[in-house]
Amino acid sequence: MEEVKMLPYGIADFADLRGKNRYCVDKTMFLPRLEAAGDFLFLIRPRRFGKSVFLSMLRDYYDISRQDRFDELFKDLWIAEHPTKQKGKYQVIYFDFSQADTGSGDLQENFHSYCSIKLNAFAQQYAEYYKEGFCEEVKAFGTNSSAQLIYICTQAKMKGHQLYLIIDEYDNFTNNVLNERGQEVYHALTHATGFYREVFKIYKANFNRILMMGISPVTLDDLTSGFNIARNISTNPLFNMMLGFSEEDVRTMLNYYKDAGLLKADIEAMIAEMKPWYDNYCFAEESLDRDPKMFNCDMVVYYLKNYLELGTSPKQMLDYNTRTDYTKMKRLIELDGMGDEQRSIIREIAAEGKFYSTINLTFPAERIYDKGNFVSLLYYYGMLTMTGTYGDMLELSIPNNNVRKQYYEYLLTEYQNNDVRLDFNKLRMAYYDMAFKGQWRPALQMMADAYSKTSSVRTGIEGERNLQGFFTAYLSINSYYLTAPEVELNHGYCDLFLMPDHVRYPQTAHSYIIELKYLSAKSTDAQADSQWQEAIEQIRRYAEGERVRQMLGGTELHLIVVQVRGNELLRMEEER
Repeated sequence: MEEVKMLPYGIADFADLRGKNRYCVDKTMFLPRLEAAGDFLFLIRPRRFGKSVFLSMLRDYYDISRQDRFDELFKDLWIAEHPTKQKGKYQVIYFDFSQADTGSGDLQENFHSYCSIKLNAFAQQYAEYYKEGFCEEVKAFGTNSSAQLIYICTQAKMKGHQLYLIIDEYDNFTNNVLNERGQEVYHALTHATGFYREVFKIYKANFNRILMMGISPVTLDDLTSGFNIARNISTNPLFNMMLGFSEEDVRTMLNYYKDAGLLKADIEAMIAEMKPWYDNYCFAEESLDRDPKMFNCDMVVYYLKNYLELGTSPKQMLDYNTRTDYTKMKRLIELDGMGDEQRSIIREIAAEGKFYSTINLTFPAERIYDKGNFVSLLYYYGMLTMTGTYGDMLELSIPNNNVRKQYYEYLLTEYQNNDVRLDFNKLRMAYYDMAFKGQWRPALQMMADAYSKTSSVRTGIEGERNLQGFFTAYLSINSYYLTAPEVELNHGYCDLFLMPDHVRYPQTAHSYIIELKYLSAKSTDAQADSQWQEAIEQIRRYAEGERVRQMLGGTELHLIVVQVRGNELLRMEEER
């Protein structure tokens, strides 16, 4: 009887994944597409989408020194029955620039030291293909990795060997420099005669094939003529599904473990639970109506790991191993302190869940804060995804609850660092009373009081959208509800629907529709009364929808209207 495959949680090495009998989602059918797309390719995807293991798979497939392991590594995968002519034809140089140290010491020395280690390993691996003493001659250049690389490439050409350069995290080194040492140092290494730029000049002149992956186009743009030969396939629909998991991939994986007797759960219920948290990514406009949306693969494995170990879904649907990614991105986009325009964009996205824009394929680091570039950066980092079109623009939306929570954390950090700090322990206790006792007023009153004292919410965007973003950010820290803004209910969109999370807290007894109304400080009492009556009619209509009854899960529904004039709470009542 075949041993059940282990989950590939945290595994980035393809040979390790296959050699140690770990579950593998087959992506080898994309290899012929990559070959046909060109010799020099560049792809951007968010973190945690399987870039590293995919590139590791490429290395194992094309590496001439690993030909004898082809059957072992690729058995039962698509490419085993459809091998290409380029299989096992290359000597592969494989760099992962996240391994180059930027924390201390001389940047150039650190970078070349890392590359030198990898090139010395290359010389050892392929020594039999070169003249005697090849390894010693490579080592003789010391840590001058540029000289080592030129020597290796020259010798390969003389011998007629083909070289494939694969770079994972191509922009990690420079992004860290930008975060830790600032714009001036970053500019020095990526422009003019900067060492990073010079290295990429060597790359473009000496390899038969190159594939680079990263998380943003910023570094590539700044290198300009240092590396101007790569084709950017990031928004090409042929590669939309190359990284990440489709729903079919997820269902197949779950059924595998259920059939093996390790998973005793309703598969469709598990997928339904995961979709709002991990799904909905699209990376090509042409794929919007053609391809299924993609899941973040690391999150799916995290979820399944918890289920296999404990028999239930994780209490925290967000894998906190991603906090490092969140912190890096936060530091990058706040490098010089976001201006009002960027704060306005983040608040608008957090409140409405979407933004209309184009995607800029490249832009320099010094222009990150331009509106179009900033929105594009959010897209590349996975904080927005393609969900539709609006004329010649794209509708870019928050992909899922996982990402939505990160937006709210941005807002909460800003709010808490401003004029007033809410006591989160007291707020969580008030949320408990909302969920189990139906006592909603203390929690909402705390937020209304904080709104009146927090001046930062009154900069950038104005009015009801600001109010909604503020309340939603603080409601996001509750554990008992899925906080959903702008939910379509009975031919309208309610401001906030607190849908009970009965998977984790099945005893939750109360749910809420909250309608937020904003008036300018100069509004009259008559205008306030008129708006209040309008809000009552709206919230009654929302509650009559069939969809509401489906989502309540047997809880008691409360209809709450909150009215604010200027920055002061005017009225807050439950409609019965």
